[in-house]
Amino acid sequence: MSREEKQKLGNQVLEMFDHAYGNYMEHAYPADELMPLTCRGRVRGQEPSRGDVDDALGKFSLTLIDSLDTLVVLNKTKEFEDAVRKVLRDVNLDNDVVVSVFETNIRVLGGLLGGHSLAIMLKEKGEYMQWYNDELLQMAKQLGYKLLPAFNTTSGLPYPRINLKFGIRKPEARTGTETDTCTACAGTLILEFAALSRFTGATIFEEYARKALDFLWEKRQRSSNLVGVTINIHTGDWVRKDSGVGAGIDSYYEYLLKAYVLLGDDSFLERFNTHYDAIMRYISQPPLLLDVHIHKPMLNARTWMDALLAFFPGLQVLKGDIRPAIETHEMLYQVIKKHNFLPEAFTTDFRVHWAQHPLRPEFAESTYFLYKATGDPYYLEVGKTLIENLNKYARVPCGFAAMKDVRTGSHEDRMDSFFLAEMFKYLYLLFADKEDIIFDIEDYIFTTEAHLLPLWLSTTNQSISKKNTTSEYTELDDSNFDWTCPNTQILFPNDPLYAQSIREPLKNVVDKSCPRGIIRVEESFRSGAKPPLRARDFMATNPEHLEILKKMGAASSIDAEDGLRFMQEMIELSSQQQKEQQLPPRAVQIVSHPFFGRVVLTAGPAQFGLDLSKHKETRGFVASSKPSNGCSELTNPEAVMGKIALIQRGQCMFAEKARNIQNAGAIGGIVIDDNEGSSSDTAPLFQMAGDGKDTDDIKIPMLFLFSKEGSIILDAIREYEEVEVLLSDKAKDRAAILKDPEMENEEQPSSENDSQNQSGEQISSSSQEVDLVDQESSEENSLNSHPESLSLADMDNAASISPSEQTSNPTENHETTNLNGECTDLDNQLQEQSETEEDSNPNVSWGKKVQPIDSILADWNEDIEAFEMMEKDEL
Repeated sequence: MSREEKQKLGNQVLEMFDHAYGNYMEHAYPADELMPLTCRGRVRGQEPSRGDVDDALGKFSLTLIDSLDTLVVLNKTKEFEDAVRKVLRDVNLDNDVVVSVFETNIRVLGGLLGGHSLAIMLKEKGEYMQWYNDELLQMAKQLGYKLLPAFNTTSGLPYPRINLKFGIRKPEARTGTETDTCTACAGTLILEFAALSRFTGATIFEEYARKALDFLWEKRQRSSNLVGVTINIHTGDWVRKDSGVGAGIDSYYEYLLKAYVLLGDDSFLERFNTHYDAIMRYISQPPLLLDVHIHKPMLNARTWMDALLAFFPGLQVLKGDIRPAIETHEMLYQVIKKHNFLPEAFTTDFRVHWAQHPLRPEFAESTYFLYKATGDPYYLEVGKTLIENLNKYARVPCGFAAMKDVRTGSHEDRMDSFFLAEMFKYLYLLFADKEDIIFDIEDYIFTTEAHLLPLWLSTTNQSISKKNTTSEYTELDDSNFDWTCPNTQILFPNDPLYAQSIREPLKNVVDKSCPRGIIRVEESFRSGAKPPLRARDFMATNPEHLEILKKMGAASSIDAEDGLRFMQEMIELSSQQQKEQQLPPRAVQIVSHPFFGRVVLTAGPAQFGLDLSKHKETRGFVASSKPSNGCSELTNPEAVMGKIALIQRGQCMFAEKARNIQNAGAIGGIVIDDNEGSSSDTAPLFQMAGDGKDTDDIKIPMLFLFSKEGSIILDAIREYEEVEVLLSDKAKDRAAILKDPEMENEEQPSSENDSQNQSGEQISSSSQEVDLVDQESSEENSLNSHPESLSLADMDNAASISPSEQTSNPTENHETTNLNGECTDLDNQLQEQSETEEDSNPNVSWGKKVQPIDSILADWNEDIEAFEMMEKDEL
């Protein structure tokens, strides 16, 4: 890649940051975060609760603080100086709000310390920040003291939450009753707390963080040297005994190694090496990283991976273990190429498990570190792909919106602070040369939130005892580390095809390989012994199988382990069969003027009518039915003839509504929820059930929209009268849906594959979208690790489905791997359940507007004009 192209991509990153940061400052500040779809700030308590994910919000202008050192890295020193003044003037850390100790530490305390680190650097250079007198450090110290009461436990592990104003346990604090925390939550404190101690000379912060790390180390499982996901903060008992490198544990490992780098304490390196040996022995199944049980590490705990493990290749680079870093990174990149973004969780055969993507930066982080280590221009192309996908699919007029569902391309009204703190920092550094940065980045270490702490802290205020307590009870197998820390100066120039030879076998693994089965236990039986009975092979009518079941758990420890694995597999198989009978979400795309396919609404499917995944999409103009609930013969059949009928939920079965509009000549139907204010922010995806009778007579497609999403269409009808929509299994490419010549002349890009030529059209193609929330059960949705967790929600009713039940299109073949490595078809779907849903409460106003269409159009036009100007400037 030429110097000019790298500069061009770096400038594009700068423009993208300006778009995100500028919209936050214009539409959201001083709120914690920007809501990019509705162009306003997210204020805790004023928006519907998202559960644990809201614990990051403390009414302390989170995004501004998190972005401070990013401004300096991107050479925006004047903007940095203005931002620091705003923080000192406006931010209040004494709010009566309960926040996550973990999130507040890595985002706010880390943001203040990173800002302070670069403020004193700029002051020393003599041009900027000459007025600065450690004000950010004083705020960090104030916040540090506010977090200390969380450590008031017998174990030294902190409570997961604290009230910024009232601390812990007081009645007005509304917290302090928790018993559990995640390993990462308790083990991701040492960098920020030690830096605070080294900066200020107050040793108490580093002491508390070290005590928490010491306790976690003591509680590791001694035979496997692994740690679990969740631990009791009072007893030290493991609550969740599965172990991996993703959610719940990830940054614990990261901070052990980085604490050694920053503080120079050998015990941290010994602990990390011990854990790393266990990770590579049990969890790493190249190119996969699969969770295992800490007491039985040869037994996999789950058959899917979460997006947070994407940081691990970058940590392996810091460790010096390049080969597995290249392998795992390439696997993740192939998943991204398949789905445009890394789904929040994906299966071992690379299907979507959880469909969200909250613009996580971990993959960009690993891409940057791999490029730094290898100098391989391949990673510049990977970064270019990330930039193109963000602009094409996530960019909206007021910022960048998280993906609600990577399969449909729908959005969530969310732009987390870590997107500005990390994503743009890593992408810019990926394309920047040394002279493009006004300071030496090698003088700093990145925290898990990508905040910069100076390495000279290792020799400052060193009052902490560095007694090595690790070697007293652990013995390292040094042979495991013979191959670490390769000299990349020699390795890659001598063999320029080294990295390519590692990546090449993984190029087609996502699309063409058999799904990855759990075969490690089977491999131990290759010597001739009979392999254990697997759940997928079990037949209740087979006497031999029944006899094997009776033996499990009785004869020996091996039989007991077989029994445990068989039970786990049966649960997963049953769950998978239930998922296969569920329908994935559908898409309603507004294709008429002035939307032209930009607005995509995620819709709930129906268990009857035309299956949009098997048939061509349905396209037509919409019309309201009379009566609005569609529960009797329509009085306006001429209005809905040949159109897609809009029906209000309530008073009769969904199938009855479908029959009435079909008899009137409608080509499809959209049911809009009658519960005013219902939205994708608070409700799980809704699946319309039949009426318990034969519904084969219903031939038209039927979709369901919540009130907030439905009002988007109703709003458009009031503004433009004629509104055309496309009902499909997922959002269609705009080039494919724009059939009208006038639309094509006005809107269609010249080349769909040429991102540089699409300018404003493609970049704004993901504009104002409102869609349905994906909710998980609290057990599966424990992504409360770095740097943000998903919200928890209970299932609403029997006719609703969660994303963990939407892992694949039911028309796909589900396969597994047998002992011979062959693909066998497991597409045995259960018979559809006949659930009924009766509606009520028809009293609802359809006339309430969500957002003026004119303001959306104005933003679009500005966006397009800006990018046309950029194209002229060759940006």
